[in-house]
Amino acid sequence: MRLYEFEGKQLFAEAKIPIPEGKIVTTVDEAVEAANKLGYPVVLKSQVLTGGRGKAGGIQFADDEKQLRQKAEALFKMKIKGYPVEKILVEKKLNIASEYYLGVTIDRVNYQWTVIGCAEGGVDIEEVAAKTPEKIIRVNIDPSDKMYGYQGNELGNRMGLRGDDMKAVGGIARKLFNVFCKYDCKMVEINPLVKLTDGSFIAADSRFSLDDDALFRHPEFAERGIEKRHEEGEMTPRERQAREWGIPYLDMDGNIGMFPGGAGFGIMGNDFIYHYGGKPANFMDSGGGPSPERLAKMLVLLDENPQVKVIFGARFGGISRCDDFANGVIMFLKDHGLSKPMVMRFTGNEWQAGVKIFEEEKKANPELFEKIEIHGIETPIEEISKRAVELAKEAG
Repeated sequence: MRLYEFEGKQLFAEAKIPIPEGKIVTTVDEAVEAANKLGYPVVLKSQVLTGGRGKAGGIQFADDEKQLRQKAEALFKMKIKGYPVEKILVEKKLNIASEYYLGVTIDRVNYQWTVIGCAEGGVDIEEVAAKTPEKIIRVNIDPSDKMYGYQGNELGNRMGLRGDDMKAVGGIARKLFNVFCKYDCKMVEINPLVKLTDGSFIAADSRFSLDDDALFRHPEFAERGIEKRHEEGEMTPRERQAREWGIPYLDMDGNIGMFPGGAGFGIMGNDFIYHYGGKPANFMDSGGGPSPERLAKMLVLLDENPQVKVIFGARFGGISRCDDFANGVIMFLKDHGLSKPMVMRFTGNEWQAGVKIFEEEKKANPELFEKIEIHGIETPIEEISKRAVELAKEAG
């Protein structure tokens, strides 16, 4: 689970890691008020839970109020990777002498924490690691231990720092490690950690990825208004609705709505769609033994998604019964109606009963089934996958 930059910096400040003076704002007028208090020039940093905002134009500088109003208005109208900019962090522009990178993550091979330093900050650290791996400095720490002063100094020294600079960066690295452990992080970064022209060091940015399975240990996040979030960005309206209904659901960038039978079968269905040249619009899990009501709600999420051109249903009845699957689809058709084509296949537990339910309902209400193609065990799932991709292409 990601944190906004300003939320991460609040945690840094509480850990005595220096951060720039700044204020989070949600309107242009608030941005002007903040800048007037901070003093110009200022930097305007869009707050979105995704990377690449700098390259997308989500970070701007302003030397006066006129510039600030123009740039703040433009930022609030932006979307970065599909996510709207609703908050801006206004900070005093820093006088930067040099930039570095500090991070802490998990070494899953050696079962250790890893503190990472690099003399090149403000850049894509993955690219540095790929092209010049010798520039990436690592200090591994056992999870049962803490980070000691000599380890911080070692990190700074190997980054090419000496004297007070080495001690300052080593000290910040130790504080960053403590933050990582305290909040059950999967990864925490300062990129860049900057040295100012006056010789001091300050965290110019923050990036947090928390282990959301450990959130129950941190009620302080709820007190701050921080709730469970999508890993990459904020939840879409459908993801929020699915969460209210207790349905595991994730929006993707395709146009084929996936109506699966369990997570494993859902993953397989997504793979088939990709294999035959299509793109899933979502991932979804019905859960073990879902009720017809739950299945109907799953279809509502797909039918009301304007990105979806066709719905692909694939269910293997195990714990879940295919007659319940059929009743859920019929409940959806009667209560909501289907606005786009749907191709589906089901087999396994009670699949014959499911077929019979569909056949009887189709005789009584044939108009409900005008947009649906229903198949049983006699049709391979590969053929159903191909058909869904064909229908999506025909729909444009």
